[in-house]
Amino acid sequence: MTSVIPEWAPPSIAIANSDHTFPVRRIYTIGRNYADHAAETGLGGSTGSVPGISLKPTDSLLADRGTLAYPAATRHLDPEIEMVVAIGRDGTDIAPSEALEHVYGYAVGFDMIRRDVMHDCIANDHSWDLCKSFAGASPVGLLHPAAEIGHPDAGDIVLEVNGETRQHGDINQLIWKTADIVSRLSGYAPLRAGDIIFTGTPKGPKAVVPGDHLAGRISGVGTLDITIR
Repeated sequence: MTSVIPEWAPPSIAIANSDHTFPVRRIYTIGRNYADHAAETGLGGSTGSVPGISLKPTDSLLADRGTLAYPAATRHLDPEIEMVVAIGRDGTDIAPSEALEHVYGYAVGFDMIRRDVMHDCIANDHSWDLCKSFAGASPVGLLHPAAEIGHPDAGDIVLEVNGETRQHGDINQLIWKTADIVSRLSGYAPLRAGDIIFTGTPKGPKAVVPGDHLAGRISGVGTLDITIR
């Protein structure tokens, strides 16, 4: 059968030191997964904070060194630096002890959020989808296979805007660690090869404006640079 509209290739992430790419099937995001950020949002703190789960469209991916057009319908665009986990093997109800076997690799990502839209959604008991669903909302740097870098569980996570540090934490501060995230998600729906997961952000996100340059790095994982226009 023939499609009635032009077909498209799945969005993908470039793999470091390789001619291959990683096609992306689904994007999960984990919210309030650092206690200090949960506390500053007023939505939870170091005690009793429960990370949340949401989804983003795959056409929101933006490659390293890319340019993000400032999105419509917002006056407050926040970048949140996060470690991204790429799933390389299908699984359902994965035990935490086996979860890392399903991880292909890791990258640095920015979860871009229309913060004013998010607050409007919260105030009106609406879904948060619109605050995270726009072109360029999911910049991701080069993907580094776990076979080469292992499974990072500690290291600086830093976002600089125009050379000024905006966020600085350590991935060992994650409330739900990588294995726990993979296990939990696989209990809600089967995880498939091609799924990626933004694992949460430390404190300090602040708005960016056109002309800003964003540089992110996670020790043992990689870097990510984009420009806002």
